[in-house]
Amino acid sequence: MIEDSPFVAAAPVLVPMPAERPYTYAVPAGMRVVPGSIVRVPLGPRQVAGIVWDGAVEKVDAKKLRPIEQVFDCPPIDHAMRRFVDWVAQYTLSPPGMVARMLLRAPEAFDPEPWIEGLQRTFAKPDRMTEPRMRVLETAEGGLAWTRSGLAHAAGVSSSVVDGLRAQGVFETVMIPPRPVVAAPDPGYAMPTLMPDQSDAAEMLRANVAAGIFGVTLLDGVTGSGKTEVYFEAVAAALDRGTQVLILLPEIALTHAFLERFQERFGAKPAEWHSDLPPRMRERVWRQVAEGGVRVVAGARSALFLPFRELGLIVVDEEHDPAYKQEDRVFYNARDMAVVRGHIGGFPVVLASATPSVESRVNASQGRYSRAVLSARFAEAALPDLKTIDMRRAPPARGGFLSPVLLGQMRQTLEKHEQSLLFLNRRGYAPLTLCRVCGHRFGCPVCSAWLVEHRFRGQLVCHHCGHNERRPEACPECGTLDHLVACGPGVERIAEEVVAHFPDARTIVLSSDLMGGVRRLRLELEAIANGEADIVIGTQLVAKGHNFPNMTLVGVVDADLGLANGDPRAAERTFQLLSQVTGRAGRTGKRSLGLLQTFQPDHPVMRAIVSGDAEAFYEREIAERERAGLPPFGRLAGVIVSAAARAEAEGHARGLRRAAPQSSDLFVLGPAEAPLSLIGGRHRFRLLIQGERRADMQGFIRTMLAEGPKIRGSVRVQVDIDPQSFL
Repeated sequence: MIEDSPFVAAAPVLVPMPAERPYTYAVPAGMRVVPGSIVRVPLGPRQVAGIVWDGAVEKVDAKKLRPIEQVFDCPPIDHAMRRFVDWVAQYTLSPPGMVARMLLRAPEAFDPEPWIEGLQRTFAKPDRMTEPRMRVLETAEGGLAWTRSGLAHAAGVSSSVVDGLRAQGVFETVMIPPRPVVAAPDPGYAMPTLMPDQSDAAEMLRANVAAGIFGVTLLDGVTGSGKTEVYFEAVAAALDRGTQVLILLPEIALTHAFLERFQERFGAKPAEWHSDLPPRMRERVWRQVAEGGVRVVAGARSALFLPFRELGLIVVDEEHDPAYKQEDRVFYNARDMAVVRGHIGGFPVVLASATPSVESRVNASQGRYSRAVLSARFAEAALPDLKTIDMRRAPPARGGFLSPVLLGQMRQTLEKHEQSLLFLNRRGYAPLTLCRVCGHRFGCPVCSAWLVEHRFRGQLVCHHCGHNERRPEACPECGTLDHLVACGPGVERIAEEVVAHFPDARTIVLSSDLMGGVRRLRLELEAIANGEADIVIGTQLVAKGHNFPNMTLVGVVDADLGLANGDPRAAERTFQLLSQVTGRAGRTGKRSLGLLQTFQPDHPVMRAIVSGDAEAFYEREIAERERAGLPPFGRLAGVIVSAAARAEAEGHARGLRRAAPQSSDLFVLGPAEAPLSLIGGRHRFRLLIQGERRADMQGFIRTMLAEGPKIRGSVRVQVDIDPQSFL
């Protein structure tokens, strides 16, 4: 039965597959399910986990219904989370089953964790006393239960000593409940000393948490202003109220340093949630979040779909970061969905950034969000002096990419035993390899992209589909030996140039494709923070919230890189990225410098960064968005049609265009080949739908998809509401 009704013999169950609605299952006699119950049901020949959903069941012949096989011993998914799943599905035009799938990613957690066999002291005494036995008995005083290995380790003895005492009845076997994945954080553990503007902002956040109602606060502070310490006060207030907290972070690599800062403030680390977490730990975190044992989670965007029992605060750190946008299966922006989650749950949300998104700035200026501003660095540390290097007047030497001006400053920084950072948002050695003799260019065989040379690995790699091949000695087109040339720089090539100029300097390259993955990346970041490197060369990973105490020079190798790709957000993204990366310098008060190599020193983005006048940049960018009717003043959606054959993809896209309904406030652009027209052997065409802010974008697209051609053959259609990428 459902909801205690003895007359209902069926229940709607949402299964984790592309289902547009829940399926109806019979509820066996004696089984009790409620909305939110996690159950095991037959689906075709398989058994899958599903969630008992809200609403009435379909009228189906009872004889045709298959029964629910099992109700898991797990807290039900609460009403707020079920509403959230429905809202995300409706907004993103995704099947609700695929959204529910993100909620059910830890199937082993649906059953309770097994209790652990432990040992507890009895009143018996050993037949003889030795020093190791004495240490064990002293350790076990107080009546607490221990695991066998834990007691031996704590007492500094071998497990055989503990076994001998148990054999004599000195210890008895007891069952211990599963250990928490993290200790409980203490809101009063290490109260910080805040500067006046930090105190004002913290008081605003504490008041919002104390009110216990929905509201969004934009915490807008320059790099190094102590935003983390401020929102930690909101976390402390939420813990004092007895609620759980979710802190979203844009990159896994950031998590380790953040965990340590959190532990310094609260005496314990938060639970982690990201794709690099071992499966067993993911299951334990999922279960303890559902049971309410885990009070704070720090995680990537997918943590938004954890089944919190009593969530009372969400913090989105670096809210502007494009990593919050998921572009696979369900296309969603975790920042925007966090706001929706707070609205549904009736609790506050904090968005923190040194370079807020234009959307968040507009929401704050229009009164939808509150705004707390931190305009100075913590402890009065000065922001770096920022200057452009006009590459037309100070070009690099032939074959090089670093201006003599930047090289001179790096030499001075080395002499002062301080660190330099060179930033180039391009992985590998070179973005293109070609033959000097015949002009052959190495392209990906299944993507419309050039292969990127990774000289450290001796490979040519496609960064879109993962295809890789050994870099040949001879041109495959004309057969000429030793005439392949790398065109343009990546971080590996910049490292080669740096080593040539500064052979005695300790140089580190940071990139997401480092051998060793996240673990090595974390070790490299720790080494830099500890002063074990002189020159750091990195991609956008180095721009994200790291604190390098001895970093006093930041050089941007190609500041123009993001301005030439036709993206409507290109200026905003470039401003954010360059502001963040130059903000790595001088965070502990030392005099610091940021140099931007550019061929466009008079570009508005360059002028805004160098002058430090972020307000002027935002005013100009917001005005341009408003004139063009672009978000947040208008709405955008992308429809991407892909297929194994170009004609198949184009034909389906044109059929959708013809099926678009007539509308006075929405219009369709395209179809046109996507800038990356071939990825993984699939040809891609795009339709872009633009319209007024209050237009019914979802209804328009639903009609277009329903009236358009049916999906056949290899055709796939993906809908991207509020697209962040236009490739």
